[in-house]
Amino acid sequence: MLFNEIAYGPIRSRRLGVSLGMEIMPLTHKLCTFDCIYCECGWNQPISHPVLPTREEVRKALEEKLALMQKEDADLDVITFSGNGEPTLHPHFLGIIEDTCMLRNQYYPNAKVSVLSNSTQLGRSDVKEALRLCDNRILKLDAGTDHMIRLIDLPVNKDLTIDTIVRWLDEWDGDFTLQTCFLRGEHNGQIIDNTTADELEAWYSIVRRLRPKQIMIYVIDRKTPVDTLEKISRDKMEEIAAPLIAEGFNVIISA
Repeated sequence: MLFNEIAYGPIRSRRLGVSLGMEIMPLTHKLCTFDCIYCECGWNQPISHPVLPTREEVRKALEEKLALMQKEDADLDVITFSGNGEPTLHPHFLGIIEDTCMLRNQYYPNAKVSVLSNSTQLGRSDVKEALRLCDNRILKLDAGTDHMIRLIDLPVNKDLTIDTIVRWLDEWDGDFTLQTCFLRGEHNGQIIDNTTADELEAWYSIVRRLRPKQIMIYVIDRKTPVDTLEKISRDKMEEIAAPLIAEGFNVIISA
């Protein structure tokens, strides 16, 4: 499922409310630093010179959409950057976020600006500056071990480690939402399960170190490129959340 408009929706997000989606990756294929086995956008495509919307195209599309929504007296809770890959890969991500905040203030001053990121670009100074301007930084960490991250997220950079991602996340002093997808299945002869006792203990340890202001845990909800994946039950998700809730963490379950 690909998003073929720069500004799409608004849609009702199960986690964010009435959300206007922003697509700043290619409109025809996925471009990401991960190739997650559960991604609703499918697999990365080997495109030599991907075409991204320009900063001006993004600004224009957003302003037109916000002006129309305001004219129609439509509700809006959040402007959300996600879509066909990793939005922070855009070379003008900082400028796009600056434009977005300006237009939000003009048309829907009570709406939030949110970015859903896989956390792989958090070492870049321009990405950090852009994310500081956002109301919601929703940053992904799908497992607590390198082994499981590589099975679930298939990082393009084979040298990327959990330690690196956690170090980058730690710089935010908990001022972000941690997002984790729990799943089971099999792919390329490998058993995949980030709900085992050992995997959960590694993930809990990281959560306790980072102390994010909010934790979103969720399950696969749409068709995935790997058809052997299993949707985790609501009961199991509540069991996963229980120790953290008992310790005072704000945990949202989408199952």
